[in-house]
Amino acid sequence: MDLGSSGLRLALVEAGGGPVVELAADYPLPFEDPEGWRQGLIALCGKLPTELRRRVAALALDGTSGTLLLCRPDASRPAGSLGLALPYHQACPEQAPAALALSGGSGSAASASGSLARALRLLAEAEAEGLDGPWLLRHQADWLMGWLLADWRWGEEGNNLRLGWDLQRQCWSGTIAQQAWRAALPQLVPSGSVLGALAPAAAHQLGLPLACRVVAGSTDANAGVLAADPRPGDGIAVLGTTLVLKQFCERPIQGPGLSCHRVAGRWLVGGASNAGGGVLRQFFSDAQLAELSRQVDPRRPSGLGLRPLPRPGERFPVDDPTLEPVLEPRPVSDALYLQGLLEGLAAIEAEGWRRLAELGAPPLQRVLSIGGGARNPQWRVLRQRLLGVPVLNRPHCSAALGMASLAAAALAATPAATAPTAAEALALPDRQDGVKPPPPP
Repeated sequence: MDLGSSGLRLALVEAGGGPVVELAADYPLPFEDPEGWRQGLIALCGKLPTELRRRVAALALDGTSGTLLLCRPDASRPAGSLGLALPYHQACPEQAPAALALSGGSGSAASASGSLARALRLLAEAEAEGLDGPWLLRHQADWLMGWLLADWRWGEEGNNLRLGWDLQRQCWSGTIAQQAWRAALPQLVPSGSVLGALAPAAAHQLGLPLACRVVAGSTDANAGVLAADPRPGDGIAVLGTTLVLKQFCERPIQGPGLSCHRVAGRWLVGGASNAGGGVLRQFFSDAQLAELSRQVDPRRPSGLGLRPLPRPGERFPVDDPTLEPVLEPRPVSDALYLQGLLEGLAAIEAEGWRRLAELGAPPLQRVLSIGGGARNPQWRVLRQRLLGVPVLNRPHCSAALGMASLAAAALAATPAATAPTAAEALALPDRQDGVKPPPPP
């Protein structure tokens, strides 16, 4: 399952084989409402034929990196706006100094755009409203994984880097673990860990077998990388609602706005811009985008010089919560304006690849494009001209497919007869900052 910024997608694969089916749907409620994530998951599973649902042996899900919510240990949420999630693009500049101090000044948690700043805002708002805990801070994928298991103590490592998890040292950065609210932090496991079987209530509502195993997933961008299966020298551009750039590196790289994950035994470094396909939909429908794109000549620059941010604030390649969009001038020709927006996105992408190279990423040899924007051939040619390396579109490498492949690999590495149950997982000895997880595949 993929819980993206624009909707949900489900992919089903045979163990050791290829895709069987993919389904997609919009969120039934506003994106910030966690109940819509759960309802959407139930609805998508319900679209699978019964005979296929009965055969599902394992599932993994990804979520948007940085979308964070406050809940109680039973997953109940405060009333009103405090019960809604703060989305991945929500910067909290008033918490930036505290986030910088608590995180030790490095990593993706050290800025106004990180999850740590969002966590501090949520906790401050709960205190201001006179609400008592205990509280949990959970990202989108972790909150829904908790519902699958009827246990919300878990978190997947990659989803919590923006909250301050130090993947190299396997602990929380700076003084985060020493705060009075430290019990709100999740106990972390690596991506691909088998956490146990579905809880009876979730299995019933999803129509899946009780024996179905729940596998710790990843972020939506990492899931797409798994589906693309890049070779050395490849960069992955996720062209969705936001623009995300990823590269495998020999060593971890740190910097403002960067995330550094451990995926399939390798370091995966990247950053996510607030700009992306979501900006295009502020001006054009999908049908208009398809028609106008055919009128674009990517070999002739528009000369517009746009910066297509959806709102003030940027995370990567620059970390600036006050950076303003540049969406004018708008020419009479809609096709020319679309070209200017696409060129602006390509310029942000080019700056992002340069930033990764400056910080030590390997030389870029080609770019694999995934996500909805990978279906636009004119944009591919435009980006290839600007980037100066081959750009290949891989529109069928969905994040959901990456998660299904991860679930299949985890199941193959951890047979059902030996995989720990949820109760057994709970009994694992605690570490200082996380929890000793089941062995990853």
